[in-house]
Amino acid sequence: MTEHTPATPLPPEPAAPTVSQPATPPLRRPSPITRATLLAYLCLIVYASWFPFSGWHNQGLSPFIFLETMKMPRWWTMFDAVTNVIGYIPLGTLIVYALYPRIKGVWALLIAAVCGALVSGTMEAVQTFLPTRVSSNLDFYTNAIGCALGGVFGVLSARRLLDLSQLQQLRQAWFAPHASQGLVLMALWPLAQIYPQNFLYGLGQLLPILSDWLSELLDQEIDLASLIRPDVDLTVEQYWLSETIITACGMVGAGLTLLCLLRKPAPRGLLVAAMIAASVVVKALASALLFAPENAFVWVTPGAEGGFLIGAIMLAGLTYAPHVAQRRLAIITLLLGLAIINTTPANPYFVATLQTWVQGKFLNFNGAAQFLSLLWPLFAVWFLWLPSHKLNAAKVS
Repeated sequence: MTEHTPATPLPPEPAAPTVSQPATPPLRRPSPITRATLLAYLCLIVYASWFPFSGWHNQGLSPFIFLETMKMPRWWTMFDAVTNVIGYIPLGTLIVYALYPRIKGVWALLIAAVCGALVSGTMEAVQTFLPTRVSSNLDFYTNAIGCALGGVFGVLSARRLLDLSQLQQLRQAWFAPHASQGLVLMALWPLAQIYPQNFLYGLGQLLPILSDWLSELLDQEIDLASLIRPDVDLTVEQYWLSETIITACGMVGAGLTLLCLLRKPAPRGLLVAAMIAASVVVKALASALLFAPENAFVWVTPGAEGGFLIGAIMLAGLTYAPHVAQRRLAIITLLLGLAIINTTPANPYFVATLQTWVQGKFLNFNGAAQFLSLLWPLFAVWFLWLPSHKLNAAKVS
């Protein structure tokens, strides 16, 4: 009988050497903020280039007459040339940012340069149908150069600003994922204060513009405001009350719109205060530049002061209210402000001050500023009316 010895266990196989896997780079995605900003800036360029949108007719000129000569225009200034270059630099930069990261480098620069030339050429060609505007080869070339320079800056800064920027980290930490369009909207609110207005934060006075357009279209005098409001003179107290409500509604509506975009960790009060402070600074600088330095604070009236105080108190109390309540109150205040601003007669003192405003070289700039002043409240209401899941994303901490 043979004796069986237990089998000697085999030594364990040596573990296969582990190969350290490189860390997966963060996924680069297009920036919706830059694309929304690009769309908004294109709208501003169109409005500024074709303002005041009246007197359209064929003057018997070729739309491309500005390309048929290489001579400089008879009347031009260095101010005009520099302004045209500067005005198109953001367009080139935003085009490159909107293409990133799918298209970058030299190809993005070429696309930006070609798009800048096409946009500028289109603006100049359409101006041949506007008797108040003059198409110019100088404008075309300087705008195209500005867009190309903006494209160069965009190519050099895209990775640092869009991938590695601390601002991008704050964007993700403080703001809701779907807040991109809202951020563009809120960045434009202080700029909307540039155009002279009857009242502080009295944006959206559409009836006078619509009346002028309808009067020209129908070839008869039309005043839509007189059809809506009663033909009575307001007392000083009633006028101040209207001004107070308009200022408070505009301030609260904008502040609540910003609050709807914020996450819980964001410094809400500080961000709202910074936005309002920016609007005051822009308003004062614009008043001093467009009129005279002594008129920098001509808009500070008893009604504006009262509305500003009421607005600050309301925003302080609603800073940590539920987002649904903030969104609904923002819509209500914006619509209420639109209703009152379009039914309150103009301040005679403001009308007299406006007569001293010589637009001159700022015609294009003023057209863009008026565009913001008229349509910002409508854009804000439209944004707040979007499907609630986009705004409710701000609740995520």
